Amino acid sequence: MKATFARTYVKKETGNDVFVYSVTFANDAEKESYKTAQGDKYRVDSKTGEILYFSPRYHGEAIDLIITSNNKVVADTSAFAKARSLAAQYGGNFGEALAQESAKSLVAGLIKPQASAQPAPTADPANLPE
Repeated sequence: MKATFARTYVKKETGNDVFVYSVTFANDAEKESYKTAQGDKYRVDSKTGEILYFSPRYHGEAIDLIITSNNKVVADTSAFAKARSLAAQYGGNFGEALAQESAKSLVAGLIKPQASAQPAPTADPANLPE
């Protein structure tokens, strides 16, 4: 299952941010597994028809979702666990260097610049100075 960041809102009851993702599936069986795992948390956007995933955490612009052995849908954060493990197992200056490089790589993959909704302005060649 793949999910793409759609929007965020502030939950009235808690004042906390909620991050909303649009979910896509490889096949119908995966979609049914998701629906079953979500139970009463299963939501479809009434305007777009997209199936939604909600999280109190921002996981990136495009993420993988997994269903745990406890039948919970969560963001796959294994890349972060691997980076943490590498830094811990080597320790010292080398572990610190690994942690810094891993963090740079992971953060670069999280946030991608948003394309402007407005097209870039173009110059009319007739109005350019000679």
